Amino acid sequence: MITCLYRVKIGTMSPFVTITWCRSLVGLGLSLNVQENPTYGSAQGTRNMVDTKPWLFAKKKGSKVLEVARNFSVNVVWDLTNATYTSGPEPNQGFFFALAYDDEIVLLLGDMTEDAYEKAHAKSISSDTVMISRREHIFGQKQYSTKAQFIENGPMHDVLIECNTRGKDPKLCVRVDKHLLLQVKRLAWKFRGNETISVDGYPVQFFWDLHNWLFSPNDGHAVFMFHTNMSTDKSFSSFTSSSPSSEWHCGTRSPLSMKDVDISGFSLLLYAWKNDI
Repeated sequence: MITCLYRVKIGTMSPFVTITWCRSLVGLGLSLNVQENPTYGSAQGTRNMVDTKPWLFAKKKGSKVLEVARNFSVNVVWDLTNATYTSGPEPNQGFFFALAYDDEIVLLLGDMTEDAYEKAHAKSISSDTVMISRREHIFGQKQYSTKAQFIENGPMHDVLIECNTRGKDPKLCVRVDKHLLLQVKRLAWKFRGNETISVDGYPVQFFWDLHNWLFSPNDGHAVFMFHTNMSTDKSFSSFTSSSPSSEWHCGTRSPLSMKDVDISGFSLLLYAWKNDI
């Protein structure tokens, strides 16, 4: 399952949009959730404006009009007919999924941009859309890989986490585009922690929690998180690892909500599961 959180602009509102790609017994699924921005929401917290089920987008191609608020409706258009996939439920090319308001696309996923414009009857695309977080489940034996874009409009990177918890000296390595950026030894003592690495010249905080793997190997998963914060003027050297990783946590089964992420930057949250040999 892969869940992505975006902040978009719909008229005078700036809601949060969650897109979830999942795999089930009946095939691949897609769900959409729209939440109030806490800045504009009620004092009681965020409210679901739209919360769809995966079967709403069961057809590989189509469009739907969804009301997000009084006098505010979005046009949802998609085409997954020729989508190609790697190992996960999220397509990597040959598709589009878009939300449009009036004649503007407020969220566009996929590489079929012209088709999305035509299907949505849109004339422009919003420049206010920001990806806030990405959460996914990854599987492996000793190596766990994914792709990530750490800064807005930045390049896509290959991320590889290597973790061998067996032997006398288990260690953790983090590589970005095959470059070793971090190596942590003595994991029996450092099973939780955080360090700062540099990607694209920017500081990226990396958190890890290996407690389950080291002390309950048959039950549970490891958690890794990369976090960037482009809103700060701090230099690379001013970042510290003083905050214990026990201060951050996100349940694997709960919907992605505002309390799960730091909306001041971008977060990549990875749940790593060991494949049995």
